[in-house]
Amino acid sequence: MTTSDRITADVASATIGHRADPCRLHRIYVGRPRLFANFTERALSFDARTADCFRMTPAPIRSLSAPLRHLLALAACALTAAVAWPLHGTLDLANTVMLFLLTVVLVAAFLGRTQAILASFASVALFDFFFVPPQISFAVSDAQYLVTFAVMLAVALFISHLTAGLKSGTDEAIARERRTRALYSLAKALAGSVAPAQVVEETVKFIAQHAGGQAMFLLPGDHETLQVFSIDGGPSAAALTMTEQLSASAVFHSRETIASREIGASDGLRLLLPLAGSTRCRGVLHVTAHSSRHTPTDPPATLDRPLLEAVASLAAIALERVHFVEVAQCSQLETQSERLRSSLLSAISHDIRTPLTALYGLADSLAGTTSALPESERETARAIRDQAMHLHGMVTNLLDMARLQAGKMPLRLEWQPIEEVIGASIRAVGLTLRGNPVRVELAPDLPLVAIDAVLMERVLCNLLENAAKFSPPGAEITIAAATEQHWLALSVSDRGSGFPPGSLPRVFDLFERGARESPVAGVGLGLAISRAIVEAHAGSIDASNRDGGGACVRIRLPTGGAPDIEPEAGDGPEAGPA
Repeated sequence: MTTSDRITADVASATIGHRADPCRLHRIYVGRPRLFANFTERALSFDARTADCFRMTPAPIRSLSAPLRHLLALAACALTAAVAWPLHGTLDLANTVMLFLLTVVLVAAFLGRTQAILASFASVALFDFFFVPPQISFAVSDAQYLVTFAVMLAVALFISHLTAGLKSGTDEAIARERRTRALYSLAKALAGSVAPAQVVEETVKFIAQHAGGQAMFLLPGDHETLQVFSIDGGPSAAALTMTEQLSASAVFHSRETIASREIGASDGLRLLLPLAGSTRCRGVLHVTAHSSRHTPTDPPATLDRPLLEAVASLAAIALERVHFVEVAQCSQLETQSERLRSSLLSAISHDIRTPLTALYGLADSLAGTTSALPESERETARAIRDQAMHLHGMVTNLLDMARLQAGKMPLRLEWQPIEEVIGASIRAVGLTLRGNPVRVELAPDLPLVAIDAVLMERVLCNLLENAAKFSPPGAEITIAAATEQHWLALSVSDRGSGFPPGSLPRVFDLFERGARESPVAGVGLGLAISRAIVEAHAGSIDASNRDGGGACVRIRLPTGGAPDIEPEAGDGPEAGPA
């Protein structure tokens, strides 16, 4: 570290130590001495953690206006002539030509190609006027000097062209390096984002600092309509014209960038870029360039389209990553919640089942005793027995649901006629159906189905119990079965109140009972168990409301590969002697 470095570091540290109040000091501007500017900026950035550090750079010569640069080029040639004039008696003409060529090289490096061409012609003219005999005259005493002028001009033009090209290539390389560093910094910032708001904030800040524009994010909301994702102090949807909103929608669906001149804007300062992810378009990036024209002669503001396209790609990747992180977290929470609920259901079911069985047995013994119990006490015992049986059924449902979700209830598939399963189900819930007649409609020649008869009987029992619970006394319950190509369609319908409006998409969910305050007893497991059993049979189940009132639950089971039933001997007419 040099003495200048130490002095600069001490001054920076002393300034920050005494003045860097986080409530007052927000920005620090650093000059650009050629030798220790980088160290000064590092020192300030390290110590002033609560302040932003900016390097103040002098305006480059090429930012000057063209006429002024032309004058500087002519002044450089004149200065070269002034320096070489006192030495014309000492220096050879060849050395004087070298001085003018050096001037052309410097002009090309610092002022530009056009100024270097002007300096080439000016150098030849000054060399002819001041140094070629006769001096102080454009006349040429020897024709060979014309060759010297031509070669000097050609060399000067060629050198200016090479120097200007090298300078231009260097500037482009520096610009690419700065752009790469900036994009790398943006990628690091976006990699640490955990919410869409952070992605929007980092991207808007980057575009304002490095692309000279104001950015606005339009992200899809409900029904895939684009909405402005505004942060504090950001633009709102009112900042967009109707044409821009329609253009943003077109960009969102087509994933094609649209410039402002293509949407009717005359200033050429707007750009709409799609935030295209790997699975879908995540939104639209709307960029407006900061206007820098204060006078008609100032150059118009422009947008670096390749840079903005790279920024849009990084923002789209970050938004997609944040989205998938949220989806993964929700899925993980749902999985853990479902696992915990299944464990609780299984534990409760096992712990309650044994005392319920004992309670039912005791109540049944009291209800059936012939001892001298009063009739009121026997009626109470029968009520306890019925309620214990009802509670036992609910606990059984809980246990079966836990087993189905855990995959611990294997299917015992056998080819069964559906008529027998329907008859067994009606007999099993005969007491529940005693107030409602049941009508069975079976199509002829129903095929066999590969089902677990016990589980499928459980499904039909649940459906029949629900139909009886929600039907008025005397209302008919219909069971129908028919074939549909390679499927067996089985339905249970009633003329009750039907499913509540808006509840059909979730009637098969766990603990879903339709109406929140239903007077009908139950915990909402019957349809959930039925769906789990039917889907385990590779079938489907759906619910609907009937015209004229009532509900209908429809089951479809596959029938492919059913074996043929051969008639037993003696079923047909016996052949006898004539």
